[in-house]
Amino acid sequence: MTDYGEEQRNELEALESIYPDSFTVVLPFSACKFGTKEVAELLPTLTGASASQGWSEAQAFLRGSAAIPVLSENPPSFTITVTSEAGENDETVQTTLKFTYSEKYPDEAPLYEIFSQENLEDSDVSDILKLLALQAEENLGMVMIFTLVTAVQEKLNEIVDQIKTRREEEKKQKEKEAEEAEKQLFHGTPVTIENFLSWKAKFDAELLEIKKKRMKEEEQAGKNKLSGKQLFETDHNLDTSDIQFLEDAGNNVEVDESLFQEMDDLELEDDEDDPDYNPADPESDLTD
Repeated sequence: MTDYGEEQRNELEALESIYPDSFTVVLPFSACKFGTKEVAELLPTLTGASASQGWSEAQAFLRGSAAIPVLSENPPSFTITVTSEAGENDETVQTTLKFTYSEKYPDEAPLYEIFSQENLEDSDVSDILKLLALQAEENLGMVMIFTLVTAVQEKLNEIVDQIKTRREEEKKQKEKEAEEAEKQLFHGTPVTIENFLSWKAKFDAELLEIKKKRMKEEEQAGKNKLSGKQLFETDHNLDTSDIQFLEDAGNNVEVDESLFQEMDDLELEDDEDDPDYNPADPESDLTD
């Protein structure tokens, strides 16, 4: 016959050694009743003692009595805190698992729950509970708490990796959206025959309107423009403007004589030497 109590006590002792900083007993074996006697007398001496130590002292107490040990209605329970490895930005996720031995554990699965958690989504908590159920089913008949905790540890590490991946995907998505928005600024609307003809019709109408306006302005400007005669008739100062200009210059008009040749140096033909020259006939000096 399987001694479930012995297997459970041995596993508790092993778990305390494996997880010294995260293992906590919630209800130890020392809270059990033994036949007609109760170990309540021992509780003051067991304060602060571990589960395994409490059980050893309880056994020593019972050696001198004929009492038969019987598990109480509240079986032993304990918690183990599991923390993931640190992520890229030192972020971690954590959960505290609470286990309670069933009467026939390990032939029956232990009771378990998420006692507390940090940085986990509701979906993560649900996934962890499903994982515990699957692992417990696969390991019936064997002490399994270490296996369950190890599976949860690996799951928490996966969650941290998923957080990293999710952040990278969000960053890439934002960069992609920004790139698409920038492309829209440069590319605009794709040109098709329909929208080009629509644009050209509007452009031609606007251009025609501009030409009409310009022609009207030029026509109006032509009507208001005065001829030279009208300018002199309306502004008598123009009659003496050239004289005034010369007076302002002091009649000092300089001429560069070097630009002109002496009359004697010019080879001029004398029309009178031409026998065909007829002063009365201007075309007589033309040669055939």
